[in-house]
Amino acid sequence: MDFVFRSLHSRNYRWYFVGNGVSLMGTWMQRMAISWLVYKLTGSAILLGTVDFASQFSAFLLMPFAGVWLDGIDIRRLLVATQAFGALQALLLGVLTATGTVGFGHLVVMSVFLGVINAFDMPGRHAFTVQLVEKREDLMNAIALNSSLFNSARLIGPAVAGIIVGLVGEQTCFFLNALSFLPIIVVLLRISGVPHPPSDTSQPILEGLKEGIAYAYGHEIIRPVLILCSLASFIGMSYIVLLPVVAAEVLHGGPEALGILMGANGLGALMGALFLASRKDARGLEEKIPLSFGAFGIGVALFCHMRSLFLASAMLVFNGFWMISGWSASNTLLQTEVEESKRARIMSLYTMTFMGMAPLGSLLQGYLSHKIGLTSTLSLTGSLCFLGSAAYYVYRMIMLSKTRSC
Repeated sequence: MDFVFRSLHSRNYRWYFVGNGVSLMGTWMQRMAISWLVYKLTGSAILLGTVDFASQFSAFLLMPFAGVWLDGIDIRRLLVATQAFGALQALLLGVLTATGTVGFGHLVVMSVFLGVINAFDMPGRHAFTVQLVEKREDLMNAIALNSSLFNSARLIGPAVAGIIVGLVGEQTCFFLNALSFLPIIVVLLRISGVPHPPSDTSQPILEGLKEGIAYAYGHEIIRPVLILCSLASFIGMSYIVLLPVVAAEVLHGGPEALGILMGANGLGALMGALFLASRKDARGLEEKIPLSFGAFGIGVALFCHMRSLFLASAMLVFNGFWMISGWSASNTLLQTEVEESKRARIMSLYTMTFMGMAPLGSLLQGYLSHKIGLTSTLSLTGSLCFLGSAAYYVYRMIMLSKTRSC
């Protein structure tokens, strides 16, 4: 067991892990509460996807420029600022909801605000993890533990939020999320001795962006991984935004049922992350990535045919396991392959694959579910995710055979 948690021997990473866990719990409580609030106010799957789009697409637009900037600054200080703004956003949501003035337009504006914050926060977190781990061989373990923490919060947060929303309303989740940022802010202020890799801060942002994109496109491992992650996010991951529709219209449940579904997805993801954390090294990750996303696509296609809360939850455990296995393996492989001077730029591109492609997929799935029905939509997108993973695997096998023949 100690081997699974070996990266926690690094003091700075250990404290960051604890503070981040509290913050993520609040984040997932808020995410579930917003989903339910939007659906309660509008009753529309399309508008549910629109709010998700507003948050993630605003991050998508800013993230490539943020990555260039992050490669030349002290990321720790930047993260302190993003946590403070995150607390402010949650507080504003709580006040609007508690006073009864919240409307769909307010939720869209607050989602855009959160997207701007995440444009800097998420790639910063990925790049900062490397600086916190004392032993480079523990990097994969730290990335997997980050995923396990994220998905522990995904498991517990929505379930707790479902109970809170049912008892006292969505505003309580927003206020609790605002408070949850305080521990991570304190930890970030107290962390010391973190190495800051040197970078050419005089490079213009557009030139740095062009250099980062050219580097990713020309790298035979980074390029296909980013393409597959984009595909999986666009046509696969967006099923999560339709869970309120599944809970209400397919399973005939309320916020408690939605909390159980989101928690089941988080449980599977936690299992997948801990499985990856138990690996000794990064060997075999290239093969694991298409296997994981392919299995995930099959799971999405099957999930839409479940008509009981138990079976739907069981299918989401399966989906969560393979989804996070694919994302964590991709993250680890990218962090292992990338040059230090371009780490934040590549991690911003990686983050864009789910922060940017997922909202586009959310809009598409919301539209398709309105036109052809929920079952047909998820069957189609899950099948496409599987086919894309198979194409990635064939491509890598061709490239490996060419390398061996040279």
